[in-house]
Amino acid sequence: MTTVLERPGAEGAATAADEAVADVPDGATVLIGGFGAAGQPVELIDALRRRGARDLTVVNNNAGNGDTGLAALLATGAVRKMVCSFPRQSDSWVFDDLYRSGRIELEVVPQGNLAERMRAAGAGIGAFFSPTGVGTPLAEGKEERTIDGRRYVLEMPIRGDYALVKAHVADRVGNLVYRKTARNFGPVMATAATTTVVQVSRVVETGELDPEVVVTPGIYVDRVVVTHG
Repeated sequence: MTTVLERPGAEGAATAADEAVADVPDGATVLIGGFGAAGQPVELIDALRRRGARDLTVVNNNAGNGDTGLAALLATGAVRKMVCSFPRQSDSWVFDDLYRSGRIELEVVPQGNLAERMRAAGAGIGAFFSPTGVGTPLAEGKEERTIDGRRYVLEMPIRGDYALVKAHVADRVGNLVYRKTARNFGPVMATAATTTVVQVSRVVETGELDPEVVVTPGIYVDRVVVTHG
């Protein structure tokens, strides 16, 4: 059953976000949506930062931008390991500093494999063979097989204890509609986590969303926070 946390005003939204992540423990694996700033659930990330959980493993497409959102979480030292496909860009100075000083671990995963490893977790697939990364350091230590004359490496699913996702609109049972490219990794992360927490701009009554436009069914969503952002 999906719990909707909806309180008026910015302060109320922050309180609701805090409540939504209040049980994230030390050592959790947290899948965080977003492609850079697009679809990044900033209010939920800020709430996780205030929560103060430590020794986290975070899975995201990149490793933070500037000093806000995911970068602000990294700056607290709460993240032990970062799993991402794009750890460095012009404004990734927070992660750069942590990595160069040995204060964070990094697992680089090609972007397609990152999405597919989470999709596999949500679909109950034990593992899969991918040609991406064959013959590179990313394939070291992984099982390799030749199929129809082409080399593949075995990739394992990525499962999360929690997923933090940004959608556009939800209904009261957690069905989600996303806004354009802000969708990115949200749908696969929602299926791959034990507990999925979603921030949305608004909630409508059950039945108001056209089933044909629902991207993530409410069965995958545990908590919805209305942030109006």
